[in-house]
Amino acid sequence: MKTRSEELQAFVAVIDCGSISAAAEQMGQTPSAMSRTLSRLEAKLGTTLVNRTTRRMDLTEEGRFFLERARQILAQMDDLEERLSINRQTPTGRLRINAAAPFMLHAILPWIGEFRRQYPGIELELNSDDLIIDLLEHSTDVAIRIGELADSSLHARSLGCSPLLILASPQYLERHGTPCAVEDLSQHGLLGFSAPESLNHWPLRHAQGDRWAIRPALLASSGETLRQLALAGEGIVCLSHFMTHDDIRTGRLQVLLAEANSGYRQPIHAVYYRNTQLALRIQCFLDFIQAKLSTYAC
Repeated sequence: MKTRSEELQAFVAVIDCGSISAAAEQMGQTPSAMSRTLSRLEAKLGTTLVNRTTRRMDLTEEGRFFLERARQILAQMDDLEERLSINRQTPTGRLRINAAAPFMLHAILPWIGEFRRQYPGIELELNSDDLIIDLLEHSTDVAIRIGELADSSLHARSLGCSPLLILASPQYLERHGTPCAVEDLSQHGLLGFSAPESLNHWPLRHAQGDRWAIRPALLASSGETLRQLALAGEGIVCLSHFMTHDDIRTGRLQVLLAEANSGYRQPIHAVYYRNTQLALRIQCFLDFIQAKLSTYAC
């Protein structure tokens, strides 16, 4: 009996999700049906792919070998469908997008309704992760990355860039006063990133250069957490314009030390593994989101 594509998809989903129940939920099946599919695949292959217990699942040596080939086969099938779609000039299929939570929340989600109306054949899967992920391991078509890119085998497309601004809420400034010079920041409560340390070097000109190293009174790993803290009046923060433009427009946050800002802008890139012509659904999304970003990026 020949192995079918849905069995490969089920096997890969089980490994990626970490459990049969999670994979079943992702694929819209019952756990029992997913378990039967996996057992049927193992029976066809005449080998055990996954050692299953009540608490964990471990790939066998044969399972690791088969997983790599299964991913390749599914990717080839996706490519075939994409090429047929390109020929019809109708973008279709699933598009898996990964981005840090702040970018997803402020720069992608507001436009999703419009994108879906414009491209009803594209099935979106939106995932947030503040860490740099492996695109293949997480079955991701395109990831949005903020900041300077490290050397890698990934292909990248610039989507623009976004200024970094020094911000505080009116409530904080009313209680603590407004810093008039960069040096005044040492008298204020500053909100910073727990990692990477480079994000705690703010783009401010002073006598020794154009980056001001801060000593945060409060640390957080996420830019969205820092934004919420700033909105609550807990201190002064340095965040990108793409995630704070509405706060600035409505007066919830005020820009500080604008005359001392060095003008640094965070690059925004889309990264992907495609080294030939981009899939039409990816191309459509990147063109769409780049146009939207231009409204509040340089």
